[in-house]
Amino acid sequence: MRRLPLARRERLRRFLLAAIVLLYVLSIPWYRSPGAAPEIVLGLPDWVAVALVCYAAAAVLNAFAWLLTEVPDAVGSDDPGADEEADR
Repeated sequence: MRRLPLARRERLRRFLLAAIVLLYVLSIPWYRSPGAAPEIVLGLPDWVAVALVCYAAAAVLNAFAWLLTEVPDAVGSDDPGADEEADR
């Protein structure tokens, strides 16, 4: 699998993180009228179904964002546990 260039991965990762924030904002039922009876979707009130879909989508986007994140494999010398491992 071909990896994207670092600058493009960073832009895509930031876009995914912004989309996650947007999904969390959309999950709040501000669109409902006060006192309105909720519609039932799959046995749940409509606002609960919307929130669950937003949270599931945010989890998927978060997984993709982590795939694009560079995590170093080597432990640096500034790691507090490195001294303990060297003493063994």
